[in-house]
Amino acid sequence: MSVAEPLARTAGRKSRAKQPVPLRRPSREEALEAVRTLIRWAGDDPEREGLVGTPDRVVRSYAEFFSGYDEDPVALLQRTFEETDGYDEIVMLKDIRFESHCEHHIAPIIGHVHIAYLPSNRVVGISKLARLVEVYAKRLQIQEKITAQIANTIDEVLQPKGVAVVIEAAHQCMTTRGVHKPGVSMVTSRMLGVFRTDPLSRREVLSMIGTPGGGSCEHV
Repeated sequence: MSVAEPLARTAGRKSRAKQPVPLRRPSREEALEAVRTLIRWAGDDPEREGLVGTPDRVVRSYAEFFSGYDEDPVALLQRTFEETDGYDEIVMLKDIRFESHCEHHIAPIIGHVHIAYLPSNRVVGISKLARLVEVYAKRLQIQEKITAQIANTIDEVLQPKGVAVVIEAAHQCMTTRGVHKPGVSMVTSRMLGVFRTDPLSRREVLSMIGTPGGGSCEHV
């Protein structure tokens, strides 16, 4: 047996491991029963008057909280505009409020996203940037990942000279449980293109955003 044969089998195993596993979405009745089970596990009776309608309300809430799984973030940015009269400065949308849920505890993450990009030859409607945030926020998330997802999608579709995304958010998984530390916010940033390679451009965009520390954010 040649050395290449086990290597080929190993590569094959790695390739197969990367294939996404098809997910079967449970039926609505299964979801309702899951909520009833959690109510019983918490120590209450899902059939009592105050709780009998709770499973239905929770399932409808989940449909809203996690609607981002049903939308394509790339498709949102496909319609762009090239008639900019030569505009070649930073485009920024600040203080986009978002609500998401931590994938570790399914606890709310609430904060603001700041998006900036330096156009190459086309721009996108600003409402699409806000919608892009919504699509990724309406999924189970960690803040580092949503920061990267937003920046990477803008970079992929618009192909600008630079992209900057900064997120400031409070995580209820640490304010209402665990360490119980209210008033703490987490800041993440993702810099691509000139905002990553050129210190002057990075300082300019962070100054426009108004990030505390003037650019002390970690790049994820």
